[in-house]
Amino acid sequence: MNHLQIRPKKPIRILRVAGLRKQIERDTRRQTGSENLKESKMDQIELILDRLYENEKIQRKFHELESKILSILNFQDFFEILLTEMGNTFDVPYVWLSVIKKSSLANLINPLIHSKIIIEKTKFINRSDFDEIFGNVSTPRLLSKNLEPYAVFLPKDTKYHTGSMAIAPVQIDGEIVGSLNQLDHSVTRFEPDMDTSFLEQLMTKISLCLSNVAAHEKLKFFAYHDPLTGLLNRRAFEAVLSSEFSRSKRHSHDLSLVFLDLDKFKQINDHYGHDTGDEALVYVAETLHAIVREEDIVARFAGDEFVIILPETAADKSEALMNRVQAYLDSHPLNHNGTKLTLSLSYGITSTRDREIENAAVLLKKADEKLYFEKGKKRAS
Repeated sequence: MNHLQIRPKKPIRILRVAGLRKQIERDTRRQTGSENLKESKMDQIELILDRLYENEKIQRKFHELESKILSILNFQDFFEILLTEMGNTFDVPYVWLSVIKKSSLANLINPLIHSKIIIEKTKFINRSDFDEIFGNVSTPRLLSKNLEPYAVFLPKDTKYHTGSMAIAPVQIDGEIVGSLNQLDHSVTRFEPDMDTSFLEQLMTKISLCLSNVAAHEKLKFFAYHDPLTGLLNRRAFEAVLSSEFSRSKRHSHDLSLVFLDLDKFKQINDHYGHDTGDEALVYVAETLHAIVREEDIVARFAGDEFVIILPETAADKSEALMNRVQAYLDSHPLNHNGTKLTLSLSYGITSTRDREIENAAVLLKKADEKLYFEKGKKRAS
């Protein structure tokens, strides 16, 4: 798959403001003999040249920031550098992200919650709150003085509800997913009548870069994750199991493995359709992920089969876990178009306490055999 490769522009040509000023002075002296008129025109020219000079400095700063972010291909580095360098480059006290809940940006940024910078500089907001301020408008908004009406955008624990703020929408593949925000104590830093063209250009490039990074990160994610459930796939599971088995043996710690599948999955597909079968698989995956510990590893093995790696856990503890999972499924049936489907699981459990288990492959094989035996008992009953 080809991805958009964003490259920084060549540095802009810096205007020779001093030379331009001298040239205009010479032209003005030739064109008028009136000293008052000359002084008036020179004052206007000075204002224009000062504005040009300030624009040059701003443009250089935007180019400097663009150069630092446009070649990045992972989210953590992208956001950390953007949020840090935006404040440093433009000397802004507060720079942070507002992320619309359940947007594609929220889904991509959630795995990065271990990053201190992202935790401190990200605020999740409801789409309705965002739309109330922006609607479908994607241009930046500058706000000054009373910021209370925009408190939903303010950074966490901020003490400043006066000053000025710039809110610039962020897009991924054309979808508005949040905003990049700047806050200054001064009420004149971001006044509503100021020109936002430089900021708009930067946000266009940030949005393009985000789309590029998103495509790259998705490729990496699906190399190791199941696209339906989001769990680790078989390839990733086998690598993790091998590592955990070696660690268990090295430190003489318990390790258990649960091999499970969904009972009567074929009947669900045949009676309700494959979409409902997919819903059932996702529901089981979500249930497993919610109930296991943070250090446990859940993966989709194949079809309706799942596996759970339980470090430092004996077989009886794993049995208790599966009892809790089944109890939850019994009391919380899957709601499919008003029809409640109670899902049941069969499983086999193995542990490194079994001395016959010499490697990770045997641990998995024996769990599979126990699952097959359990399925046979249910058919016979």
